[in-house]
Amino acid sequence: MERRIRKNPKVMWMLKSLLASYIITAVLLVVLAMLLYRLELNEKTVSASIVGIYVLSTFVGGFIIGKLMKVRQFFWGLSLGAAYFALLLLITLGVYKGLNGDAANLLTTFVLCAGGGMAGGMIS
Repeated sequence: MERRIRKNPKVMWMLKSLLASYIITAVLLVVLAMLLYRLELNEKTVSASIVGIYVLSTFVGGFIIGKLMKVRQFFWGLSLGAAYFALLLLITLGVYKGLNGDAANLLTTFVLCAGGGMAGGMIS
């Protein structure tokens, strides 16, 4: 199996781009946590910041995958955003043993992640 992944650079590029997106997410969430502690931000500001972090992270990941693929960058960016959302959903299900929000919030988060990735891919 490992040989198949090594022979297919597209899979490795997708994984590297996803890793970059999640590293950016982790760094920005730590910064947000420090700001929350220092400035005592309200809930609306924190929620908007989290959405912004998702969009920015998928945008950067889409930009990276678009630069690596060089063809159909918007598609690869969209795929990265969808994979980011899927992994985010799996992590949420694993931690909370269920979903906290309703279907509209879930759909909105998917559209933001996929759209951010696609925008990054189109800009690349």
